[in-house]
Amino acid sequence: MTGPSGTPAAPDASRPPQPVTVAETVQPAPVHTFAGLLDDGLPTPHAGDPLPPLWHWVALPRWPAAGDVGPDGHPVHGVPPHPPGFPRRMFAGGTVRLVSPLTVGDTVHRTVRVLSQTRKSGRQGEFTLVTVETQLTGTDGRLAVLETQDIIYRRAAGPGATTTAAREPLPQPDLVSGLLDSTGDGTWRLRTDPRLLTRFSAATANGHRIHYDWPYATGVEGYPGLVVHGPLMTLALLETVRLGEPERRVVVVEHRNHRPLFCGQTAEISSVAESDTTSTLTMSSLGVDGRPVVHTTVRVQYAP
Repeated sequence: MTGPSGTPAAPDASRPPQPVTVAETVQPAPVHTFAGLLDDGLPTPHAGDPLPPLWHWVALPRWPAAGDVGPDGHPVHGVPPHPPGFPRRMFAGGTVRLVSPLTVGDTVHRTVRVLSQTRKSGRQGEFTLVTVETQLTGTDGRLAVLETQDIIYRRAAGPGATTTAAREPLPQPDLVSGLLDSTGDGTWRLRTDPRLLTRFSAATANGHRIHYDWPYATGVEGYPGLVVHGPLMTLALLETVRLGEPERRVVVVEHRNHRPLFCGQTAEISSVAESDTTSTLTMSSLGVDGRPVVHTTVRVQYAP
């Protein structure tokens, strides 16, 4: 599960890079692309309209030069850089504080810096956890978005390696007519197909091959099928808020990816209110043993 589009090149990947600031435009084309992908009846944001929560992941894409793309489809250099010896990248989660609205067509300044880089061990062996901070400010200098992302880098998979989630290859997914369907009882159903994942990769400048290259995802990374993007799952959870409670203004989003979801698998989305201003959204599916598997959770705080 990989994160939103890449960031500017860093001069030295062997140490935490210095903060990098670039000016960018909140682009309407990828916003329209994502709205078309959702195709859920809500109005498409146009120039001058505010972005829905977390849509800056879509509206500020950055494609690297062809020569700067690694074997997995990610940029070789960037902020953060791949830690030496840990080429496999996963988007684990993070926190987003929405201070003021971003508007389609506006110019923003993006400042990215690495907050920490820690070596750890887990069920799949040694990995490096990198925490990155992003600030988005308007041309007037006012902060609009303050975000931290946790990114996991793992060692390369050996020959014939499989992930802990892997099993027999999944069948080719059926084609779907939309990402989200309401079940009518307060829950939602999410379904994907390769066309949808490819469109999201293109909209977000996400070149990670596990999302669109079946032979690479199954033969190199050891997954049983194409992997649904972590950001897409988080955005889908938030889209159910826009559909079900459009009057609510989201101010903080804490999101965490727990287990991969694979293309063609059906997942359910449920919501539990913790208070008048906080709710937790969960995306889950039934595992091969019949037990629920949690893929993504999002804790949302609303304006009073």
